[in-house]
Amino acid sequence: MSSLETACSLDAGYQVGKNFEFRLTTAQQKAADELLAALPVGNIFLLRGKAGMGRTGILRRVHSIWGGVLLGAGAFIDSLLDRKTGDIEEALFRLLNAALDENELVFLDDLHLITRVTDACDYPRTNLLNVVLTAVLERLGDKKLVFAIDQSNAPSSIRRRAFSYDIKNFTAEDYEQICRAHLGESASRGIEFAKVHRFAPALNCRQLANACLRLHSEALIIDTEVFVDYLRSHNMISNVQIEEVRPVSWNDLKGMDDVIRALEAKIALPFESGERAAELGLKAKRGVLLAGPPGTGKTTIGRALAHRLKGKFFLIDGTAIAGSQDFYSQIESIFEAAKQNAPSVIFIDDTDVIFEGDGDRGFYRYLLTLLDGLESASAERVCVMMTAMDVNQLPQALVRSGRIELWLETRLPDIEARTEILRDQLAALPPPLNMLNIAELARASRGMTGADIKSAIEDGKLLFAYHEAQGKPARPVQDHFLEALTTIRKKRQSYGKSKHAQSGEAVRYGFGPGSVWAG
Repeated sequence: MSSLETACSLDAGYQVGKNFEFRLTTAQQKAADELLAALPVGNIFLLRGKAGMGRTGILRRVHSIWGGVLLGAGAFIDSLLDRKTGDIEEALFRLLNAALDENELVFLDDLHLITRVTDACDYPRTNLLNVVLTAVLERLGDKKLVFAIDQSNAPSSIRRRAFSYDIKNFTAEDYEQICRAHLGESASRGIEFAKVHRFAPALNCRQLANACLRLHSEALIIDTEVFVDYLRSHNMISNVQIEEVRPVSWNDLKGMDDVIRALEAKIALPFESGERAAELGLKAKRGVLLAGPPGTGKTTIGRALAHRLKGKFFLIDGTAIAGSQDFYSQIESIFEAAKQNAPSVIFIDDTDVIFEGDGDRGFYRYLLTLLDGLESASAERVCVMMTAMDVNQLPQALVRSGRIELWLETRLPDIEARTEILRDQLAALPPPLNMLNIAELARASRGMTGADIKSAIEDGKLLFAYHEAQGKPARPVQDHFLEALTTIRKKRQSYGKSKHAQSGEAVRYGFGPGSVWAG
């Protein structure tokens, strides 16, 4: 096992001699140096870092210099098993006091594993852990205690007293140090670590080490593209299985060149962060609203974006019901996963429909809070894209607050777009269906959505096949498709009149100049 792999491992309770040498990454060494500098002047310390960032390795490094005892989950479990009652707080009290009786310096790793139990909503002994820790800290005297925890909140008894230090996110230099330790100098020479870091800037030591070990075991020639492809497949954890999403590309979106251009320039480009984008400090828009009538391609854009971004795409749709028991925990877990996989997109489909089930407006207030949180440095590379059929149904505080930085509109396709849609749909059909008068069908489909046109093609095929099966007199093939278009138009008109009668006004979709009205 390499020294860097040792530094990233989580072997709780491991003890080393004072002469053991660790190689830490630059970010890890900085945290270790800060802790080493503070040890002579204080006696309570807190080291924070996300999982896999090397907390245990830093503790081992400091322990190898200062001595004392390093305790982890294994030592705690031993203490817990020794108590017949199995009480968590008593076990921790016993463990720390016993260690302090024999050592001037005690390190306690992975404190969050304990606090997650005692902070649970159904845990019966609320705040007893703070009482126990306060008692231990009041008896320290000249001795020293170092706690290590993940990004969770440390108990207040520690936060109020401790010198606190954080392990910062890895830079490209840290990535290079970790990968060279696992791949060797020659195998890692073809990797441009600055590009890898721009693609996935929040990876931890374990993820990088696993990528290196796997690629090395496959005896591949490892370059930047190979490394990024592996990360995209194994570390960019989306809640969407891309292979289950209907394949869609920008080419499938007819008449939406302005929308595609905006998404490429204001989301995809900053996410990909080429050298020019990195030089200019380009950032993706954090809030995007995509509005338009049903059938104009909003969800299709989401599918295309999912394939474009692959593992960096997270979906919230009607399967998550506002107000349900685990709704907020679902949403929070998606936002947290998106942050960890940033740059990423959270796609909230049919936001106005979800808000309809949000009786107490809890979701919209929660969403405002989450959008505000995306201004932080740890989450600034997360974009939230929302779709809506009717912007008027969205809370004004969401729409007018400035949290929506990019407004896009999907419109009914013009004649050129309708012609392209028809040409694509008919091209794969056998004669005589692929020999229709596309120009006439494009004119007849005026005012229809792309979904309407595709539905008309399917209906036209069925009418044609049924007419032949019935052995009826020959009829121009074109007429079957014109009939299908007429039927769909009548349905749309009936729906529009019904909505008009209910509301007393035209039904408005979209927003601003060029909004589409039906009714």
